[in-house]
Amino acid sequence: TLTWVGDGTGVSQSSGSFYSEDYGKSFHDVSHAIKNTFIKKDFGISAGPGNPQQVNKCTNMALSLARQILITNNIIRCSMTLFSVLFHCTLLSFVDIISLSFQGGLWLSQDFGNSWSKVHEGVHTFTWSSSNFFLLFFFFQNIFYNFFQSDTRRGKLILRRTQDFGKTFTTIAKNVFSFRYIGGFLFTSVMEKLSSPRVIYVSSDQGDHLQKAQLPSTTTEQFYSVLDGDEDMIFMHVDSPGDTYFGTIYTSDDRGILYSKSLERHLFGGEGKSDFTNVTSLRGVYFTNILEEDGRIRSVISFDRGRRWRFLKKPENVNCSDSSKKCNLHIHGEHSHFSGITPMLPLSEPAAIGLVIAHGSVGDSISAVRPDVYVSGDGGYTWWGTLRGPHHYTILDSGGLIVAVEAHRDRQISSIKFSTDEGQCWKIFNFTSHPIFLAGLASEPGTKTMNISIFGYRPDDDDQPIWVAVTIDFEHLLTRECDEQDYVQWLAHSDYDSDPETDGCLLGYKETFRRLKKLSACRNGRGYVVSRQQHPCPCTRDDYMCEYGFYLHENTSECLLQPDFLNLTQYRKIPGDKCEGGFSPPRREGEDILPASSNSHTVRSVSGPFVMTVIIYYTVANKHEVKSLIILILYWSNSAPCRSPAYRFSVLQLQDDDLCGSNDSSPNSKLNGFQVQEDSDDVSLMNLSILSTKFVCFYLFVVDC
Repeated sequence: TLTWVGDGTGVSQSSGSFYSEDYGKSFHDVSHAIKNTFIKKDFGISAGPGNPQQVNKCTNMALSLARQILITNNIIRCSMTLFSVLFHCTLLSFVDIISLSFQGGLWLSQDFGNSWSKVHEGVHTFTWSSSNFFLLFFFFQNIFYNFFQSDTRRGKLILRRTQDFGKTFTTIAKNVFSFRYIGGFLFTSVMEKLSSPRVIYVSSDQGDHLQKAQLPSTTTEQFYSVLDGDEDMIFMHVDSPGDTYFGTIYTSDDRGILYSKSLERHLFGGEGKSDFTNVTSLRGVYFTNILEEDGRIRSVISFDRGRRWRFLKKPENVNCSDSSKKCNLHIHGEHSHFSGITPMLPLSEPAAIGLVIAHGSVGDSISAVRPDVYVSGDGGYTWWGTLRGPHHYTILDSGGLIVAVEAHRDRQISSIKFSTDEGQCWKIFNFTSHPIFLAGLASEPGTKTMNISIFGYRPDDDDQPIWVAVTIDFEHLLTRECDEQDYVQWLAHSDYDSDPETDGCLLGYKETFRRLKKLSACRNGRGYVVSRQQHPCPCTRDDYMCEYGFYLHENTSECLLQPDFLNLTQYRKIPGDKCEGGFSPPRREGEDILPASSNSHTVRSVSGPFVMTVIIYYTVANKHEVKSLIILILYWSNSAPCRSPAYRFSVLQLQDDDLCGSNDSSPNSKLNGFQVQEDSDDVSLMNLSILSTKFVCFYLFVVDC
């Protein structure tokens, strides 16, 4: 293992522990610091999260087999066998460590592991919050729960929180199956009854208040998965029933509660791997893979945070076979990486604007045959076939330099490839005269460095492996510092053909970046900072997504009303959108509202003389206030009971066990806090008789005057 462990300190190597202070150009043996014990393969060596000056090593003592962790020169001694260890992720001191033992005990250390105190018994899962309040979320098992019992019993777990390192606890939720904390949102999957379908509850205040998310419920054989999220929006995968290996992606509002359907048949393999990828080099871009009905896997990309998905364009310099009916680029993700098809996942970096590197293939669908490397310089709009066969690759110098090494399991390598023009042209550098079997690449995180370390092994004369690490400093190859003439202004998300006022607009504003020209062979340097200018955009229909209960028509891009749903508004603004003025979505007229049937999903039309609206208005006045009470009475001629215009996910047909809508058929059910009365077949009000009407809905509005 080769790991970068701090600015100016280089890399550290195991097994046998070596330390470098010059970016891997020379090493010092520090094996004695861990008493020459064996380094574990999993979590064997790693840099401290957020503070790489602290080096963590996990070893096995030859006699006791007690797992230990080395932090700088301190050894954590544990009387229990640790199952997992988690450092707090926001403080640079990282004196606080939490760990879970195999027996379910949760332990806390506040002095780098020199001493430990037990926080709680019977813990299933735990995590730190991302804030500075040191909030700790975890599961607590009831006394009858066995740590290794089936998933059915997991629905009896209790979620608790401590803000004072285990001195006091707050119970957040009961009957919990699982939880996740991401983007400032706390998600809990709850079984409201044992073995019943699970529902999602969401909190944006770290558990103080929980609200039910408007998502379809799942059985114990299904699952929810939070794919990605921030403070504005969450991408949620909901598994489809059965062993289908696909599900549906939903996107949330800014509260994480109300969801709209984004993508169907989203691939989620049986090994729990999803290809959903956030392109961090360009705002709003995501790509993933879908499983078609014929069993083929195809890649799709969204440039507007999941509002629309499209197939990837074929690279201009690559042709499809004659047998291909459709010719698109398809990207290998985590599923292929887990299966050993590709050595690396797709790569993008925030400092390397627009740059994306990935393995893929062109044709009707993704191919498991030897994949090639493709590069995009505009965030995925266009691609370039750049390297044949699988490679290890990384981004250096804030995107000004790409390096790659061929990935072979049965062949030794001695050269490295590098490109200064986003992968259009490559040069080869021979780094050794003694070829090695490649194990991997290591570099400083964040892409600012120009150093890359290659590590691997070669067989000795007695066939014993000799591990080798080689560090290459590209500052000796790219000696010229970039100046102002080496940069160009680049408008992101531009198609160059649209209205100049809206060209490049995404989520309400456009961004212009200062980028390095492709033909400039120079180095950005460590001091390089991404320069961007933001300009607001007028609102267009693209700034809105379909409101809950509507779906986006494929051909017209209109939001059409979903059957079995009551709602007045077709559109809602995409979370995080900052557009100003311009398009304002129309509001549907009241006569277009469709009633929902409680017993079936059949929509019955409402038209002509069979609909009657009666409005009663009166004012009550006293010396303190004047209030107006408006009673809106809607008659439906069809035998359809009235229901609340509750928010619901787009284009989702509810089943009987779904808990997002009211299925209460009692005579006195509630509608928005007011009583709903059901009438008999004969209704008479204000001397008006509608003999065929069976149900009446009362909508009451109290207005302060």
